[in-house]
This record gives sequence, C-alpha cells and structure tokens, in this order.
Amino acid sequence: MTTVAQKSLAAIYDPFVWLGERRGMRRHRSDLLSGARGRVLEIGAGTGLNVPHYPNAVQEMILTEPVPGMFERLQRRAGQDARATLMPAVASSLPVESASVDTVVSTFVLCTVPDVDAVLTEVRRVLKPGGRFLFCEHVRADDARSAARQDRWADAWAAFAQQCRCNRDTMEALQSHFQLTRVERRHWLGMPSLVKPVIVGEAVVS
Repeated sequence: MTTVAQKSLAAIYDPFVWLGERRGMRRHRSDLLSGARGRVLEIGAGTGLNVPHYPNAVQEMILTEPVPGMFERLQRRAGQDARATLMPAVASSLPVESASVDTVVSTFVLCTVPDVDAVLTEVRRVLKPGGRFLFCEHVRADDARSAARQDRWADAWAAFAQQCRCNRDTMEALQSHFQLTRVERRHWLGMPSLVKPVIVGEAVVS
C-alpha cells in the first residue's frame, strides 16, 4: 500500500468505525483493558482508540504502530499521557527486552499482519512469566454460510482494509501459542457483516 493510500485510510479509520464504537465496541475495549496492569505493550495501536480506557493500574504504556498515518494520529491522542511511549514498530519485531512486559494488548491487529505466528511468538517473548495477553479480534465465522461469504470477499476486503484478512482463523492461531483463560464471542455491531464475528479474551503462556 502506498504512503498516500495509508494516510487516506488513517484519515477515514475513526469515522469508519464510529458507529461500531458507539454500538458497543467502546464498552468491549473498556472491559478488556480493565485487566491491564503494570508495564503494558500494545501492538498495532492504530489511532489510539484504546488509550482512554487504560486504568490507573497501568504504570507504563508502550504503544507500537508501524503505519505512518496511523502513528501521527496516535501521537495526537496519546502524546499527552505521561505513561505513554510511542514506537513506530511492527508487531513481529518489537523493540523491547524479553520477559519485560506485564500485559500485551492487541485489538484488531492479528487479522492484518502477514505472519500471525511470528507475531504471537514475539508476544510470548516479551511477556514476563505470568504475564497476560489481552485481545479483541474479529475472526472467521462459526457458521459455514458466513465463513464462505468471508472467503468469497476476503481479497476485496483486504485490498480495502489495509490487508485485513476477514476469514483468518485467529482462534486456532491463539490456541497454538497460548493457554486461553477467557474467550467470549461477541458481535461488532454497526460494522460490515464480514467483520462482525469477534472474540474478546485473555491468554497466558502455556
């Protein structure tokens, strides 16, 4: 994707998801991030929609985002928070020490990365023993008809949505790398049906 296209997508991202945020996603973010503690690293922080929901129990936030247009908006939203350090880093190569983070956060990131296994391996690397991985991701639909529709439109959606793979089996990837301690299936209301199936949960290193 060209720099111009990336900046254009960044400019429309918040308006595009506005209805979904209003119809429940803000609450899902708040519920998920209430479990964040200590030193937190967020992969693919985007425009910073999670930032207002981090609780006081978070002492430090390392917010990573590789897309320049998104990173600019992240700076505007999070730059005044004294706890925040912003880094233009990809999720498969995080610039932090091994076993140095209490909580890793991912919201709508694992669908977009080229190699989800590499990213989850990196998440495991940076987590301290007993650390938690908090995630909210849209996933492959459970029912065959909806999954087939995701397959049919996957390439077109990826071209529009910064390589988001709406039919990726993210649940299987998570289970292969972590012990899932909590998973809830929800729907991203106010959004296209391709990305409505969502999982929200918590995992630890197995």
